Amino acid sequence: MDQHIRQELIGRYREGHRVVVQALEGITTAELDTRAAPDEWTVREIVHHLADSEMTSAIRLRRLLAEEAPVIAGYDEQKFARRLFYDRPIEASLEALAAARRTTADIVERMSAEDWAREGTHTEQGRYSTEDWLEIYASHAHDHAVQIERARAKARDPRPN
Repeated sequence: MDQHIRQELIGRYREGHRVVVQALEGITTAELDTRAAPDEWTVREIVHHLADSEMTSAIRLRRLLAEEAPVIAGYDEQKFARRLFYDRPIEASLEALAAARRTTADIVERMSAEDWAREGTHTEQGRYSTEDWLEIYASHAHDHAVQIERARAKARDPRPN
């Protein structure tokens, strides 16, 4: 990955929390508990997922940087949603998302060329590098912000698509 692309992805990563907050602006309780489609999470569940995913991703990057060839464990997102009370208020999860992004972005911006070459093994994906990590998480919050906007639109116009 060249430096220009890396910097674009880092900027996108830094914007993730803001994009999610913007997608949530003025949200109603009805919208918060709406699904864009029957097989998708509610907006509330998306926010909790983002917090859990960001805290997990922050540790993944730290392990890639601090350990030699770490094994990066996958996790069952659906089980997290079922077992970790994703029906609770979202404010603390938004704070967790913000803190994980902010502290991790500070690390990412200090990484050397050698740091960007580090890798481990993901239990589900195989080879997993710091660059792979950045590509995944640079768009993760943005992708879910779009999902939030779709669910909110569905709440305002519940007719079938």
